[in-house]
Order: sequence, then structure tokens, then C-alpha cells
Amino acid sequence: MTTDVVIVGSGPTGLMLACELSLAGVRPIVLERLPEPSVEPKANGLLGQVVRMMDRRGLFERLGGNPAPPQPNSAYFMFAAMDLDLTLLDDSPIYALPVPQHRILAVLAERAAELGAEIRWGHEVLGIEQDDDVAVDVAGPDGNYRLRARYLVGADGAHSVTRKLSGIGFPGVTYDRTTVRSAHVTLPAASLDPETGALQVPGYGAIRPFQPHRTEHGGFSYAPLPGHPPLVSTTEWDQAETHAPMSLDEMRASIHRVLGAEVPLDAPQGRGPHVLRRLTGGNTRVAERFAHGRVFLIGDAAHVYASGGGPGLNVGLQDAVGLGWRLAAEIDGHAPPELLAGYEIERKHAARRMVMNARAQSALIAPGQDVEGLRELFTELLRDRNTVQRLADLIAGADVEYDMGVPDAHPLVGRFAPDMDVRTPRGTFRLAELTRSARPLLLDLTDDASAATSLAAEPSARDRIEMITGTSESAVTAVMIRPDGYVVWASSSRKPAAPELAALHAAAQRWFGVPIPGSAGSHG
Repeated sequence: MTTDVVIVGSGPTGLMLACELSLAGVRPIVLERLPEPSVEPKANGLLGQVVRMMDRRGLFERLGGNPAPPQPNSAYFMFAAMDLDLTLLDDSPIYALPVPQHRILAVLAERAAELGAEIRWGHEVLGIEQDDDVAVDVAGPDGNYRLRARYLVGADGAHSVTRKLSGIGFPGVTYDRTTVRSAHVTLPAASLDPETGALQVPGYGAIRPFQPHRTEHGGFSYAPLPGHPPLVSTTEWDQAETHAPMSLDEMRASIHRVLGAEVPLDAPQGRGPHVLRRLTGGNTRVAERFAHGRVFLIGDAAHVYASGGGPGLNVGLQDAVGLGWRLAAEIDGHAPPELLAGYEIERKHAARRMVMNARAQSALIAPGQDVEGLRELFTELLRDRNTVQRLADLIAGADVEYDMGVPDAHPLVGRFAPDMDVRTPRGTFRLAELTRSARPLLLDLTDDASAATSLAAEPSARDRIEMITGTSESAVTAVMIRPDGYVVWASSSRKPAAPELAALHAAAQRWFGVPIPGSAGSHG
């Protein structure tokens, strides 16, 4: 028997893909070599556009425990330990959801199980062969066996076995100059500002929470994550290699070298697991291909960033959302030509944007007088609203724009759909509440519902695209959105003319395989 999709790896990206496929009616099998979910502390939250994406799947409240919609940070953020004054912006793209990775894993595993995905713990991939489908040799708790699948997705991390067995190269840059130390600690209450949350360091000054701080000797950050002991981290360059176990004394000494001052810290309190680690070097790499035949890569299997796990997780979760609906359409038999091929084109573009971000920040944080001059120049540039907007969009991933193949299209086409409130006969809903099913969506806010009426004339459109009519204060009057949140067609006309409606049908055909009325494949 051949299953539709096998996912290798039960990290956040693999589980997110399992959820996306299950929403579309595909029941994947997830293979995980670990015998149980990992509780190793890794990423500390989600940042940027991915937070809005999680909201659009109903996962924001489950992850953070807050029933209110996500709100952007409109005050300040950082780029390479330099202030980004977000008050200069009309709309900040910086959304943050502080939540430890083990919580992300637990929520996504719970959701995947609710939707019918099968997760096999303690099952390790040994070999992969491709012909008309994919044969996967697996070592499980009860012995070795072979699975056959129409598609295989590697979500198995930076050292991806799937990528290696598929012969996909992983070019990039290895950095061996940096040493990053991190630890959960206990800090004296008197050292914390109750109003700002800043850490007061005697002989040095205040250090704001969650914001990297650079000195001529390295970097320091302090993160008071909700429900967990504070996390302190340092970055230093050209440290002597050591294989001794990491200790709090080593953490204290590193902080003193970086800040030139003592930070009184003790062992963390409460239940673990607690972070106490030293990482030397790092990699920024992007796979040569994100797809090889019937094998696909997502997340760290496809790209890693020396700036740490956070950017990779943000991009990887969006890889999963970008691939899921395409695979489901192919399996269902209505995927247009080149739909699957478009996954690699689009997500490699997003990965390369994040590579640029990671490399630029690494260069600007590094020590040296030449870097000091560059930072002085950047500090001046960061007084400019347009510069702040570009960097904030880059950090958030909100600058990703896809080529939808339509010249002179509406400005929203190719962009992530903006949030809006929609009044319908059933009540008023946020866009995020209308996208929970992960189906293509047409929002018709025109005066006469002409867009929905025109598209609904084709029966297959009614089957494949959810159509909602209503009103909104938004300047856009009609918009068609892919399951991954990107706009493929939009109008600002109260009554779209025939050319706009023709473009709507063309977009439905190109992205969702809906025949154009009057064509050979149409049943209208």
C-alpha cells in the first residue's frame, strides 16, 4: 500500500506540514527517530509574519494563551544591536510571540493528532529510493520495514538524512570565530526595573530585555521569558577552544569580559529543562534544491542561519504552509501545471532574503574599528523612516513578494494578505478567522457581489474556493487568497469591470486549476 505523504522529522516544521496536509484531507505519516518529543530548549518564540500566519490557523491563542489578536510591536526593535524606532512607521510588521520551542512542539503535535496525522516515534529513516513513487526504508522499535509514498518531505533538521540520501548539496558559509554562551539564571529582584523590565548592571547601566546589546568586546542579551527563568546570552569572538562542560562560572566570566562589569546571577529555579550551553561557530547555508523528484525539503533541512534558530524556525514554518496546499492539490488531482515546482522558486527566494539578513547583522555586530565606522553610518541611516521600514520588513519576512505572473497587477498581488474585518450575514469576522480551513478564499466586498457571482458560475470553483461576500472598511473591494496567505488577485473597484473579472478567472485557473468558463475543461 502506498501512503500519500511521509514526513521525516517531528520538529515544528514537520508537524506544521502535517497539520496543513490534514486540513486539506491528506493524512500524512510522520517519522521521528527520537523515542519521544524533545524537551531540549531551543528557540524562544516566533517573530514577524509567521505570528500572523499562526493566527490564521487558529494557533496563536493555543500557543500564547491570549484570546486577543496578535498586536505588533510599535515602539522599538533592534537590527544588529542598533535601535529601530518603530514609532516612525504607520504599521509595524514586527509581531512577537514569546513561547519556548517545546511548547510549540506540544501544541502542533496535539493539533496534528486532532486532524488525523500519524506520528511514529522511534522510527529512523535508513534509505530512500525513487521510481514512480518513493520507497523509504525505516528502522522502528519492532524492526525494519519499508514504506511507499507518493511524496516524501524532509523536515529533519540541519543534518537532514533526507537531504543527504537524496544527494542534494548544502552550500554556504561556516563561521568558526564566534562562541555563544547561554544560560537560564536567577537574577536579584533589585537588579530589575519594575516598569521597563530592564536589567540594571552596576557600573555599566540599563540593558533592555529581549534586545541584543553590543560592546567592543562582544554581545550580551537578557530575555525574561514568561513562565521561565531569565535567559542570558553572550557572543564573543576568537575564543580559545575548550571541551570542558559549560558552567555558570564560565557564563559569569564571559559576561564580565563583554560588559566589563559583574552581573550577579545564580542557578535557575523551578522545573527544567534549563539552558546551559556553549555553541562554537555556525553555518549559513541554503540547499542547492528544495525538491528532487518526489522528495521535498523544508525548514532547517533546506536552510540554516548562523544568527540562530529563531530565523530558521520562522522561515521553516512558512515553508510548511507554502508546501502543504500544493502537495494536497497534486494528490487531489486538480493541481495546475508547475504548481509544485513553484514551491522551490518561492521559498528559496524567502530563504535567500533571510540569508542576507543574517549575514548583514553578523557583519555589523562583529568587533573592529572598521565595523564601528559602519555602525555610526547605520545609526544615521536609521533616523530615516524608509530605512526603518525596509529593515523591519526584512526582519519580519514581510518584504517577501512573489511573482504571480501578472503584469501591472493590483499592488496587493504577490503580497501577504493584509488583516481586515469583514461584515457578513453571519457576523463580523477578522480575516484570520476566515482562513482557518486552509482553503483558497475569495472575499467579495463589492457592491453587487459580482466577483463571487462570476467565479461561482464554474462548478469546480465552488468546490475548490471558499467564497465569502460582505462589506469592509478596507480599501480593497475583492481579494482572492491562496491557502498560504498570499494574494493572487485583487480589486479596488466597487463594481469590477469585465477585464478584472477575466483576470480573476485566469488567477483561479493558474493557482487552483479552475477552468475558465467557455473553455474545453469548463462545465459551466
